Amino acid sequence: MGQRQRGIGKPAEGMEARTDHNPPVPLEISSLDVRTRRTGFHGAGFRLRTILEAYLFLLPSFIGLLVFLLLPIIAVAVLSLFNWGLLSTPKFIGLQNYNTLIHSQVMWHSLFVTIYYVLLNIPAQTVIALLLALLMNKKLPGIGIFRTLFVVPWMATPVAMGIVWQWIFSPQYGSLNTFLAFFGIHGPAWLTSLGLALPSVAAVNIWQYVGYNMLFFLAGVQGIPEYLYEAAHIDGASPVRAFFQITLPLLNPTLFFVLVTDIIGSFQVFDTVFVMTNGGPEQNTTTFNFLLYREAFQYFHTGYAAALSMVLFVIIAAVTLIQALYFRNRTVYDLS
Repeated sequence: MGQRQRGIGKPAEGMEARTDHNPPVPLEISSLDVRTRRTGFHGAGFRLRTILEAYLFLLPSFIGLLVFLLLPIIAVAVLSLFNWGLLSTPKFIGLQNYNTLIHSQVMWHSLFVTIYYVLLNIPAQTVIALLLALLMNKKLPGIGIFRTLFVVPWMATPVAMGIVWQWIFSPQYGSLNTFLAFFGIHGPAWLTSLGLALPSVAAVNIWQYVGYNMLFFLAGVQGIPEYLYEAAHIDGASPVRAFFQITLPLLNPTLFFVLVTDIIGSFQVFDTVFVMTNGGPEQNTTTFNFLLYREAFQYFHTGYAAALSMVLFVIIAAVTLIQALYFRNRTVYDLS
């Protein structure tokens, strides 16, 4: 018994007795710690090296931004100060192009048409996309097929869709008027009507891009924690109130992205107008971007078209800034 008690503190074979409870620090770590303290691992030299490495990784993107965005903007701004017809020698005229476009009724008319198109397109497209996202979020059999079908129109080019819809809207042979004829309704000439041409073009763009926006809203809805809805249900909140109190506020980041991209795209609409109406009837679908194209490549007023481009750039930048300021204090990104 005494021998067993005396043998309790005896170290096992192959091990040496230790007088402390802390394991020995490896030589490598100790050396690193010494070098860290000696060279100032968190000092100015290390921070400078980290900054240089970060800028080195950002350099390819910065070069692309400079070459394909900033330099073209500067070139267009400089070109807007010249009178140039592509084949002639550029002549510096200062701000005369801007003075001309300010007093141009055609420019103001095209700007009004563009704003009207944006108001036709954005609200309907956003609301329909959000409702589709809520519907596609349901766990129903075959829901993935319907999600794919809604996105298919976005995968086609706007020119191809414009040609197809031009045939659909045809007053004599179009399938839309043929369908209306079954109900005894005489369909109008959609694309040559002064009041229906622009809404028809807007309807095509809504149909093509609503599924694309639905994907973003669907991702946003699926990112909202389920326990928030469970707590709202326990508190007696109706589905409508839960939508306005939970879903819609937490979708602000997605809504901000969708609105910014859609409004920019709507202000720049060109291809659908070019294919379906060519700016008619009576300039009622001549959007700002279509006028810019006509001035540059049909009338060869390159300097004037550059001035139009700068005006469009300022308008889009101002609208985007207003949206950013509106959503700045209304957006929550971290739901954890």
